[in-house]
Amino acid sequence: MASLSRFLPPVGLGAAAERFVLAERDQLPPWIVVAFGGGIAAWFLLPGGAWHAAVVAMGLAVALAVLGLRGGWTAMELGPRCVFVAALMIAAGTAHMAWRAERVAADPLPAPWFGTLTGRVIEREMQPAREQVRLVLRTAPALGLPQTVRVNLDLAKDDPQARTGAIISARARLMPPAQASLPGGYSFAQRAWFEQLGATGSMLDRPSIVQAAAGSSGLDSLRARLSAHIQAQVGGGAGGIAATLATGDRGAIAEEDAEAMRRSGLAHLLSISGLHVTALIGAVWLVTLKVLALSPPLARAWRLPLVAAGAGALAGIGYTLLTGAEVPTIRSCVAALLVLVALALGRDPVSPRLIAAGAMLVLLVWPEALMGPSFQLSFAAVTAIVALHDHPRMRAWAAADYSWPGRVARFLAMLFLTGLLIEFTLMPIALHHFSKAGLFGALANMVAIPLTTFVIMPLEALALVLDLAGWGAPVWWLCGVALEALLALAHAVSDTPGAVTLFPRMSGWVFALFVTGGLWMFLWRSRARWLGLAPIAVASVLVALQPVPDLLVTSDGQHLAVAGERGQMVVLRARIGDYALQTLSESAAFEGRATAMQDWPQAACSAEFCSFALSSGQRRYAVLVGRNRERVPERGLAAACRRADIVIAGRWLPRSCRPRWLKVDRRMLAETGGLALYLGDEAVRTVAADHRGHPWWDRAVEQREQAMEAKRAARLSTPPR
Repeated sequence: MASLSRFLPPVGLGAAAERFVLAERDQLPPWIVVAFGGGIAAWFLLPGGAWHAAVVAMGLAVALAVLGLRGGWTAMELGPRCVFVAALMIAAGTAHMAWRAERVAADPLPAPWFGTLTGRVIEREMQPAREQVRLVLRTAPALGLPQTVRVNLDLAKDDPQARTGAIISARARLMPPAQASLPGGYSFAQRAWFEQLGATGSMLDRPSIVQAAAGSSGLDSLRARLSAHIQAQVGGGAGGIAATLATGDRGAIAEEDAEAMRRSGLAHLLSISGLHVTALIGAVWLVTLKVLALSPPLARAWRLPLVAAGAGALAGIGYTLLTGAEVPTIRSCVAALLVLVALALGRDPVSPRLIAAGAMLVLLVWPEALMGPSFQLSFAAVTAIVALHDHPRMRAWAAADYSWPGRVARFLAMLFLTGLLIEFTLMPIALHHFSKAGLFGALANMVAIPLTTFVIMPLEALALVLDLAGWGAPVWWLCGVALEALLALAHAVSDTPGAVTLFPRMSGWVFALFVTGGLWMFLWRSRARWLGLAPIAVASVLVALQPVPDLLVTSDGQHLAVAGERGQMVVLRARIGDYALQTLSESAAFEGRATAMQDWPQAACSAEFCSFALSSGQRRYAVLVGRNRERVPERGLAAACRRADIVIAGRWLPRSCRPRWLKVDRRMLAETGGLALYLGDEAVRTVAADHRGHPWWDRAVEQREQAMEAKRAARLSTPPR
């Protein structure tokens, strides 16, 4: 035991740490959830395989070492107990995430597929703004396809009988779930893995009904009818938002309105989450409490706060089910129910422990939600709000007695401070996931949140109630005016110069510094909380110094962007899809009109190739880029490759093509996915480096290789003609 003493902290440091932990002992429970989430994050950030097992083993080893050194749980002081629990929770988080990934395992489609698709509809979502219907099908086993696929169907070809429960058949084109196009980009394959979607695509014909649905579920039918009714009462973009607030159906929101809401920092209003659930439950709780209090016998016989909490809980659960019971809504409902429990028991509802309990429930059921922007944005915002309003000075200010003008001014000031704090809190999350951050969101939310909470939602609820008697038209008109004002605010803020700032994509470890600093500041109460500014400052500097990649190549090799040129972004093709252009622009931190390479003065283009030079420091790099997949004389191609430092093509290049530094062709992209090239230090960042070792990448690669091997074997076994 004496030989291990050198591994223990110095007495002075250990005593200081023990005093700190004792002083913050009331704040320790939320850190249990943080440690569990850290284990989940480690599963995603580390490159799989032995690394995941190493995290679990290391966590268990640390816990056992602390237990052995301290002689058991009862003999431990508070500090060692914290280390013991944290180590166990990190190991548990990683193991739980690994178990979840294996439990939902569903192999993706190995290669593009075309044929007659037959399956049972298990989900149906109307998307009138995109003029399509989205269907999720359980495929017929005889087809040999993944069990669950998702297809889009044009509205013009839709059949109302193709509803949930029906078996339909039509020609369809299916593709494997798309991996991230560029490093750090959105990976639909990751999401599809946990949703057990094996393929996506589109139906090409009007589906024939093989077997009619026995009858849609009451909630599905009610949701569809309610959404259609609301859109009939409120037209245009306002009607789409009104339907979203009531049913969670976002299919009627036009893309330009949705983009304006995102750029203005108001997109959270379109996701049925904390604001909507809390507003509904709070309104039901307050109305129930006040109405029942009007009757003295009831007030004496019943515990009215408990009855009101029950009514609010029923309303929240019903609203959650009506809006589709998606993860953000369930998460918000759970948190709101915990607040109701605290109110019914007379406890403080504004507590980090309640937030931690809600987060833990979500992570136990959907641990993968931790890495999504929805979970991060909502819990970060709520944690920041609680930390701000739990501060002693804020509590004293809120409790101070002012005249009504003073109370109004205090309300507006608190609203602005809250919005400003939320804006800065959510900015790193927006940068990490979307490479952009809004600058005027705090001001926009000062108007939008009260407008939505105290005007739009009450008017919409009142209009729906009055519609039972046919009296809702005037209220619907007022609701439409308020919704139009909300949309006008979103477009005005979105169109303001400088409303959105773009940055190059940050790495997961830089984002981890932001998260660590934020949690340290929001979860502790002593002055030591300000130490959290240190990792935030370091991460901010790293983001500011993050270089823009010089070249970006998508995973299929069909799209390329020269991103390092000042004030412009050059793309390979003049005709490029909106999604590909948006993906390249976000990775290049560029907002504006892209220049086609054939129109770029620095490039010399032929029908098959473009060549240009890029400078980095004292060196110039000659770049050769393929424009199509037409055959070219191998001798001439080999000579051109020898003169180039970098050769990029979305096709197979022969072995004779040997550039001086890097050859990127279909063979390499199949292994690495999309690329980001940094010429300053000749670094190459790949999609594979972000996802290799995780099932949605490894199984896709394995399936693709097996399909290619089967084709090769079939070709060799076929006798020549």
